[in-house]
Order: sequence, then structure tokens, then C-alpha cells
Amino acid sequence: MAIPERFIEELSARCDLVDVVGDYVPLTKKGKDYWGLCPFHNEKTPSFSVSPEKRLFCCFGCGKKGVGSIYFIMEKEGLSFPDAVRFLARRVGMEVPETGEDPGYRRRRERLLELNKQAARFFHSQMEEEAGAEGRAYLYEKRKLSRGIITRFGLGVAPDGWDHLIAAMSALGYEKQDLLEAGLAVKNQNGRIYDRFRNRVMFPIINVRGEVIGFGGRVLDDSTPKYLNSPDTPVYNKSRNLFALNIAKKSKQGRIILTEGYMDTISLHQAGFDCAVASLGTALTQEHAQLIARYAPEAVIAYDGDQAGVTAAQRAIPILEKTGMEVKVLRVTGAKDPDEYLKTYGPEAFAKLIDRSDNHIEYRLGQIQSKYRLEDDGQKVEFLRECAQLVAGLKSPLERDIYGTRCAKLCGVSPEAMAQAVGEERRQRRRTEERRQRRRDLNPAAQLQPKERDLRYENMKSARAEEGVLRLLMLDEGMFRSLGRLKEEDFSSPFLGRVYGLFLERHREGKPVEPELLAGQLTPEQVGRLAEILNHPEGLSHGEEAMRDYIKMIETERAKRREDVDPLLAAREKYLEKKSYGGRSNE
Repeated sequence: MAIPERFIEELSARCDLVDVVGDYVPLTKKGKDYWGLCPFHNEKTPSFSVSPEKRLFCCFGCGKKGVGSIYFIMEKEGLSFPDAVRFLARRVGMEVPETGEDPGYRRRRERLLELNKQAARFFHSQMEEEAGAEGRAYLYEKRKLSRGIITRFGLGVAPDGWDHLIAAMSALGYEKQDLLEAGLAVKNQNGRIYDRFRNRVMFPIINVRGEVIGFGGRVLDDSTPKYLNSPDTPVYNKSRNLFALNIAKKSKQGRIILTEGYMDTISLHQAGFDCAVASLGTALTQEHAQLIARYAPEAVIAYDGDQAGVTAAQRAIPILEKTGMEVKVLRVTGAKDPDEYLKTYGPEAFAKLIDRSDNHIEYRLGQIQSKYRLEDDGQKVEFLRECAQLVAGLKSPLERDIYGTRCAKLCGVSPEAMAQAVGEERRQRRRTEERRQRRRDLNPAAQLQPKERDLRYENMKSARAEEGVLRLLMLDEGMFRSLGRLKEEDFSSPFLGRVYGLFLERHREGKPVEPELLAGQLTPEQVGRLAEILNHPEGLSHGEEAMRDYIKMIETERAKRREDVDPLLAAREKYLEKKSYGGRSNE
């Protein structure tokens, strides 16, 4: 671990989960737990619960859950485990000790961040050199960017050549391996190392803490790919960062405008729309949406007007909706993208365009309408059927009435007929859900499966007992005396077995068995699942008896798994095992 264990234990003890969460949202005590509005998505009714006793948090709206203050800060601030520890240490006035740290981790991260900063300075400096002439012409003349906006975003040029950046960084004391780890260089099959970015306009990617974590590069000739982005590195994850969010988070405009690319975002900022951001060479993710929701209550999707943009917008709408944000979609008419629209019509026209943005319902209805010729009765029927499917999914009766009536008027049918179609669609959905629920009721084990595919249980009976073992160990460390010969490999679930192994290791070393201290060794999905397991009721009044029953179930199911092995394979393994100990075959 990068930071001494004892320091993390003391920090965890000082950082009360209720107090830490209370820095973000007001909490009210109800019984043993505290409740408030979720800090991870926008909502009007409190659905976020904090259990100080178990040190767990859970949102019953968006499903976000986890263990302890450190993990909460990791998720809320988008930090790594060590950085979340340092964040909380500053909060309580503790100094993170250098002694005992992994000598490579922190130094490596800081070195990569400093290397990225120096690379950004190098690319920016090339704007004034002869090698940057083509890039200057592209940014100043073709894209009409001002010197101020170029400086604000730190734009630059990667010269046309194989090792200009490598040479410049080598002069500052960096090695080729550093550039490879930072994603600034690549190695070919012959082992040759060369600059990743060549003959490109460069866009530094800066996180919300102001650190240069990666780059995007736009080619200046006809080579491919047109845009090249940094790969994921120890300091950069494209699914958890957004271009220009470091600036947009300070905006007072009350919204985030989501674009498809660097240039659209920069052009919007130059025109005064300082709330624009872009995803980084990847489709919008749930992590992106949650990040956006931290800084504004409204998201405006301003993608290109082509089919690819329409498809991307349709995909982004439900992802953003899950956060509780108000979602609107900008219809860029008379131009292919926001950048071209601004150049053609100016900022005032674009501001009016934003004000006329469709809410996501209007946008989707418009997309449905574009597929049909409403003068044809057959297509009119198909149009109304598809509209009924969309309207039936709306939660508000008022919305269903308003948009259902609008669809009816488009086709010249009565609102009552449309309402009947919507009602039938809702009844059909209800019948379908009831059938699914009956199937779930008949197969209760399916309801107990983790939602994450990578954590699915192969043996539900054993997994439930394995969960019980973990809960009892958490509730009373005296239960470790009741484990007998239970081993990690006895567990049917690799995830539960690993957590059990970590518990055992901590107990043997005399360390407290606290799930919060495991956050640095588990993925976010695993921490969330562990929180869910530990939040399940478990009593200690008959703890030893329950532990015996759990262990018996685990051993019984393991024996069954062994019996299911192919007998020929089992005989061969037994023969090889005997042979390895000098035994003889009975044959």
C-alpha cells in the first residue's frame, strides 16, 4: 500500500462518515441512520441513507452505494484511493507521512503529471516556431480562434517528426520509459520508440484539479486517425474525465452544454458559453453523466446534426436522465455542428437556439416523426403506435396527456383515441412486468444475484452462506475463532473468497477488519457490492450457530462441485497426485 496502514486507520477513525457526507448535503437523523438528498444525482425527495454504525452509504434512487469516508470521497471527487486519503487528511489537518510509503507510487504519479505539464508547455511553445506554422494557420485562420482562447486552453502543435518530444523531454531528464507510461510515446514491433503525437494540433486535457492528465491531437494532413487521444494511464481515465470541465465547473450559466469534440467546445467558450464540455474520444458514460450532474442541474446535448450525432444524442439522453438532471437537446439547423453555426450566425443566435432547445421528450418525438410520411394512413398508424410507446413510458400523467394530445393532432385523430392507445400500452407493460415478477418470485435466487456481470454467483446456496460469513466476521471479530479450517479456495465466488482472504490476512496481522480500509484493493463495483452485502440484516444472538451452518453449507456445496467433475479427469488428477508423492497406481 502506498500510504502506511496505521495512518489510514487513524484517518478513518477521525473522518466520521456523517460529517464527511454532510459537507456536501444536509443530513437528518431518522432512527439509527441519516437521510438527505443524494450527492451523486439531482433529486427533490431524499433517498440517500448513511449508516454511521456500519459506515455505509446508499442511494435508493440512483443505486450508488459504498463503504466509509475514503470511498465516498473517491466517488464524489473522482480520486484514486491515495489521493482520497490525502484529500481527507487535509480536511482534518493530518499530514500524510512519507515514511513507509511505497517508494514508487506517489513519486511515479507526480512524475507523470509533471511530464504531462512539461509536454503541454513544449507543444504550446511550438506555436511560435517554424515547425508550428501549419498549426498556427489552422487555429488562427481556419478556426478563427483568438490568442487569448488558445492560451486559456493551452493549445499547441506537435511537430512533424519521430522524436521531437522525446528529445525535448530527454533534455529535461525524462526517460523514454516515462513517455511510454504517460502515453506520449509508443513502441513498435521492432522495439523502436517514437512520439505518439506527430504533425497535430494539440489539446491538453486538464482535470478539475488543474492537472494536465492527457492529450488529444488533431491531424494536420490527410493521415489517420483524424483525432488521436492519449490512452488510459495511471493519471488518466477517459471514462471519468471531460474536456474543459476544469473551466465549465466555475460557470454561472446553470447548465452544462455537451458537445462531440474539442473544437465545438472551444468555439463555444470563445463565444461566451463557458459551460461547454466534451467527452474524450469515447461515448458518454454513466461516470461522465454523474460528473456533469455535480456541477449543474441541466444538460444540453449539442451534438452534430448528422445521423451519427442523432444516434449519439438518443443514447446519451437516458444516461443523463438517470442522474436526475433536466435534459434538453439542441437542434443545430443551417449548420453541421455548433462551431459552424457560431461562425455563420453568431453568439446571439446560438443563445436563442439554446433557449429553444427541445426537452428530451420533444426531441425523441421529433425523431420518430422524421421516419414517417403522415399523409399516408398506414404510416400514420405506425407513427402513432411508436409515439404511444414513448408516451406510455412517461411517469407524469400531465406529460402523457400533453404529448399524447400533440401526437393526436399531428395525425388528425382524437386525443381520446390516443389516450386509449397509450393506456393499452401501459397495461401491456404492466402485464409484462407482472409476469417477470412472478418468474422472479418463483426463482428468488435470481433476485439475490449481483447486478454486475463480473460478480455473478455460480452457486447461489454457497454464495449466500459466504456472504453470511463475511457479515458475522464484520460484526464480531471473535467469530474468527469459529472458522475452523475454512479457506479462501472453499468459496464458490472468487470475489467473496478474495474479501474473505483479505479479512483473514488483516486478522492474522492484528489489524482491524474494516471494509473501508479495503477500498484501495477493490474495484468500485466490488466495494459497492460489499456495501450491499454488509447492509443486509444479520444477528449475533445465535452467531456461532449461524457460522457453523454457513460453513457447513459452503463445505457441502464444495463437495458437490467436486462430484460434478468428469470422473476420468478426476481419476487422472488422483493418479498424478499419487505419482508426485512416489505412490503407485493400482492398475
